[in-house]
Amino acid sequence: MSAPGRPMVVVQNVHKAFGRNEVLKGIDLEVAPGEVMCILGPSGSGKSTFLRCINHLERTDRGRIYVDGELNGCRERNGRLYELPDRDLCRARTKIGIVFQHFNLFPHLTVLENLIEGPVRVKGEPRDLAVARGHRLLAQVGLGERAAAYPRQLSGGQQQRVAIARALAMEPKLMLFDEPTSALDPELVGDVLAVMRDLARSGMTMMVVTHEIGFARGVAHSVVFIDGGVVVERGAPEEVLDHPRHERTRAFLSKVLS
Repeated sequence: MSAPGRPMVVVQNVHKAFGRNEVLKGIDLEVAPGEVMCILGPSGSGKSTFLRCINHLERTDRGRIYVDGELNGCRERNGRLYELPDRDLCRARTKIGIVFQHFNLFPHLTVLENLIEGPVRVKGEPRDLAVARGHRLLAQVGLGERAAAYPRQLSGGQQQRVAIARALAMEPKLMLFDEPTSALDPELVGDVLAVMRDLARSGMTMMVVTHEIGFARGVAHSVVFIDGGVVVERGAPEEVLDHPRHERTRAFLSKVLS
């Protein structure tokens, strides 16, 4: 549980470059506990890199990211940031779940084995507790009967729901979604979005990179439009989606809503 009044996520002046390509050019954001933030923007705008920086899958070049009041992935000494050792970094990541475009399930493990791998190996949980939670989560995402199946025996939408359950198995405080429906056939998108809606209603803090405008309109507390590595606009869904202030936001929305 986050401390009362404290943001779940604080992002301060985050920069990230790959060689000469400056992808993030000074991002500042806060996300409250229980908030669902949807992040929109064109391809190449820095959205996915931004999420990977929050989970410390990418190391920032400048700036600080705090998750639940703690500096994420680093420790500070005399004003300088130092990378956490691998063991501490793995533990820090357990508070942040992430779901990618592609499901990244272990193909040689069953659905249930995919769910218990992290809790048992990373957190050192007793196997019986991890198994019990895994069954509960599979039921929660509508796949309780597929525990013994292998990923290749599931549809893309089912695999993505397993990926969500696997992230939740680590009992994170924050869930990140990087365009979780973009690789799915259209008829499979609805089941995944329904799971995400239920998760939002449960009070989970969520940051969602998406082009699903209907989801953003109906579920998000805030919408952020990123372009060129900067936050162009942020506000309530009805403000950003229906009455955008910036021409760049209006041009983007005119294309995705047409």
